[in-house]
Amino acid sequence: MRAVQPPQPAGYANAGEFATAVAQATVASLRGYVRQVGRSAGSTAKQKVEGNVRVVQLGRIDGGTVAQTPNRAIAVVGASAPIAVGFAFSFARHGSERVACTFFGEGAANKGDMHEAMNLAAIWSLPVIFLCENNLYAMGTPVLQELAQPDIHLRAASYGIPAEFVDGMDVLAVEPAVRLAADAVRGGEGPRFLELRTYRFRAHSMFDPQLYREKQEVEEWKKRDPILTFGARLKEQELLDDDGLKRIEDEVAAEVEKAVEFAEAGTWEPVEELTRFVYSETRP
Repeated sequence: MRAVQPPQPAGYANAGEFATAVAQATVASLRGYVRQVGRSAGSTAKQKVEGNVRVVQLGRIDGGTVAQTPNRAIAVVGASAPIAVGFAFSFARHGSERVACTFFGEGAANKGDMHEAMNLAAIWSLPVIFLCENNLYAMGTPVLQELAQPDIHLRAASYGIPAEFVDGMDVLAVEPAVRLAADAVRGGEGPRFLELRTYRFRAHSMFDPQLYREKQEVEEWKKRDPILTFGARLKEQELLDDDGLKRIEDEVAAEVEKAVEFAEAGTWEPVEELTRFVYSETRP
């Protein structure tokens, strides 16, 4: 089984962080609202937002979304948390059973707005899940050199938010952890915090020479590739054979190629639209 991920123009590949995509799919399946960061955006494509991820990253306006708006919303590190808390407040105020979930990296966990969001969510007991994708390097600084306490989920205790460490390289660990957290949040138990310990196989971006880590380290982590290990489990339990595996790979490759073609053939966003949404177009 292999991952299919086309090159991303000046983008942020999530190769290796495949099991964390299961968290997004789990929340989405429970009618949850997901706010993700740039590296997580690729996972959205599998949630039937056909072509939209490629459209956004290539500056097109097709696909039922405005090109620059989602890009800006996910590009500001840590900015997804207050937005998710705002949605959670709306859900609680209107008696909805929906939950909000914000994805962020260990680098964003140091931002002030992250802590403000967690504090407010705890005070108001809002239905929101804070999900940290800790890939150990943020942009290029090893987490052990950046944080006095590298176990990021422990921070949630200062806000009284129940937190859990999860193996972010294991599909079968991620799915139940997220589902249980969502059930607790939906049941009125307040926010939850999950730290998914994972690893990115590629550079932070296409301009990153990766001088901060050894190639051997990357190769060791690749042995824990969530796609490979999950595929091996399925074959071991005779739930999937080689023919079935190839069929899945071919289907995924075709779906990704179709999304890329859709985006590349899209309409460029007009220059006059670049300042739109800086200020509200309507007054209350």
